[in-house]
Amino acid sequence: MNFSVTPTAMLEAYGLTNVVYYPQFAAGGPIDSRASSLLSSVGLPHSEVFTSKEDPEDPYEPGFDPLIIGSRFDHYGWSCPEESRTWWMLGYLFTSLIALDPLSGKVYSFPESESQYILLHRDVESLLFSLIEFRKLEVDHENNMDRTELAERFRRVVGAFDPTPFTDEESQWNLSLEEFENGMW
Repeated sequence: MNFSVTPTAMLEAYGLTNVVYYPQFAAGGPIDSRASSLLSSVGLPHSEVFTSKEDPEDPYEPGFDPLIIGSRFDHYGWSCPEESRTWWMLGYLFTSLIALDPLSGKVYSFPESESQYILLHRDVESLLFSLIEFRKLEVDHENNMDRTELAERFRRVVGAFDPTPFTDEESQWNLSLEEFENGMW
């Protein structure tokens, strides 16, 4: 499979020690092959902006599957929409839990303290592309580039790849860019 996002691009953006790879393993059901391939070959960053999933091989109490959203929500006593119970937890983008529907390959966010979700990316590749572009924004901000120009560049470049991250006004990307432009971080 050919992807726009490569392992090299992820490593250049986040470094060797800040990328977490999903092992290829037999899932409890069908999984989008593109999502599986990207998660195991490109990986997910682990940073202040995106905190990757917990290690599924760590010992947890019986019945708790850290990878499955329904198990996690049940464990914490949170309400979980029925259709999302089998989705996989990928990590946290700022304060939103990020989940993958393994069947469709779409990526969703559960905003903090919410049980409803928002479609965040059309697929895992779009999520990875956005995270790499956001890392570029962070680096350029550290080099004193203008916040508004950086936010506009991010919206333009990511929106050309996939407009989905900006479709919902309450998406984590829209909220984070607004905070960034207003100097809140």
